Amino acid sequence: MEPTIAFSALVAIIAVALIFDFINGLHDAANSIATVVSTRVLPPKWAVIWAAFFNFVAFLFFGLHVADTVGRGIVQPDVVDPVIIVAALAGAISWNLITWYLGLPSSSSHALIGGLAGAALAKAGLAGLAWGGFNKTAMAIVGSPLVGFALAVSIMITLSWALRRATPFMVDRGFRHLQLVSAALYSLGHGGNDAQKTMGIIAVLLYSQGYLGDTFHVPLWVVLSAQAAMGLGTLMGGWRIVKTMGSKITDLRPFQGFCAETAGAMTLFGATWLGIPVSTTHTITGSIVGVGAVKRQSAVRWGLAGTIVWAWIFTIPAAGLISAATYWVVSLF
Repeated sequence: MEPTIAFSALVAIIAVALIFDFINGLHDAANSIATVVSTRVLPPKWAVIWAAFFNFVAFLFFGLHVADTVGRGIVQPDVVDPVIIVAALAGAISWNLITWYLGLPSSSSHALIGGLAGAALAKAGLAGLAWGGFNKTAMAIVGSPLVGFALAVSIMITLSWALRRATPFMVDRGFRHLQLVSAALYSLGHGGNDAQKTMGIIAVLLYSQGYLGDTFHVPLWVVLSAQAAMGLGTLMGGWRIVKTMGSKITDLRPFQGFCAETAGAMTLFGATWLGIPVSTTHTITGSIVGVGAVKRQSAVRWGLAGTIVWAWIFTIPAAGLISAATYWVVSLF
């Protein structure tokens, strides 16, 4: 397979993909650190360092199943070309920046999926999508927050019963230490699932240009680059969304923060091993709502939660429309 674009253009597109990964880390830093900051277990500066480190080392703990799904399971590989990748990234980055500015915890993952789908539909119509992987990802939009919610409720109830004779002071002090562990686990899950989406984008671009030979795979340099970009983005923090996630949905104590992060981490670990590109944003939001609902139904600010859900619903079509428009414009040149 002969390359269809100059090497310099290929490098530029890869750079844009890594910028998306950086923005993903910036946008989704709130997912990893909101609970640990809002409970005052760690100050913001140390929280982002903690999260960024575990974001980066996540590749040591997981396979590359999610990268494979994104690279070959959303759009038909023979449809992919550099214009589709550019359009997909434009759609995903634009939607991420819009929701970041508005302080809405939308999904970077599904913005990327929507961007890929929109560009593929613009080029090849319905035949351009790999419907098996696309439908699996679409089902995860609903499934991941529900699983996070259910696990958070279960963990919260179980631990509340087990610690029913402990004093509030002892519980608070103990879970201030345990929340460091749960935050680390959640950051591992975040880095393991989210960074792999960019790996898949870069790998399928290289494959479409013949740089990977006859077999699709993800080179080590792509893995390290994507994990580093994600970690650097997390270091920058996404403070608008941290405020929304950490205090506006419900008020958290270290005990609730531990339950939410543990439930979110369990959900992400399972999805990553199964190769499902889920939304870390959806997952942790469902978990936070779960712990809030166990305290009492009125503890959750359901109006804000509803606004977040609408942002989720619009993410794939909005990113897809931006991506399709970008594809048509770029194709003119």
